[in-house]
Amino acid sequence: MSTAPPFEPADVRSTRVLVAGVGNVLRGDDGFGPAVAELLVGLPEGVEVIETGTGGIALLQELMVGCSGLIVIDAVERGAEPGTLFYIEPEIEETGHVPDVHLANPARVLSMAKTMGLLPERVVIIGCQPLDTEELCQGLSPPVQHALHIAVNRIEETVHAWL
Repeated sequence: MSTAPPFEPADVRSTRVLVAGVGNVLRGDDGFGPAVAELLVGLPEGVEVIETGTGGIALLQELMVGCSGLIVIDAVERGAEPGTLFYIEPEIEETGHVPDVHLANPARVLSMAKTMGLLPERVVIIGCQPLDTEELCQGLSPPVQHALHIAVNRIEETVHAWL
């Protein structure tokens, strides 16, 4: 079940879009981002899909290369039914000193990118409410597994609207 708002095409065009699957595939539903990234094939030219793991530094390094749009795919805890999708246009604040960038979560990485002047104008998070991210196991729970193709569709819609 998706709680994403109705899709509204944007009126500004991008030239390069970065899609980043974030998460730990060894922590159950935390592997949502990488699982969706694996399914993203046949996207238009100008779209690059990466899997950044959990540290965040890989995403920051990719932003240093430059992009005009960023879609982050991640498990997000919002207290909803497991498998619920969220289309989030985050409000990103600049940040001060970060003691260990290797431990930076996606929110902190986005703040760091904004502070460094690397954050593109368009940033969207496609998030999924997890059932379990604490157990050491591979594989997604059934409700999160069910949300994979819905998330792929939302990403494809967003990419096509931005390019």
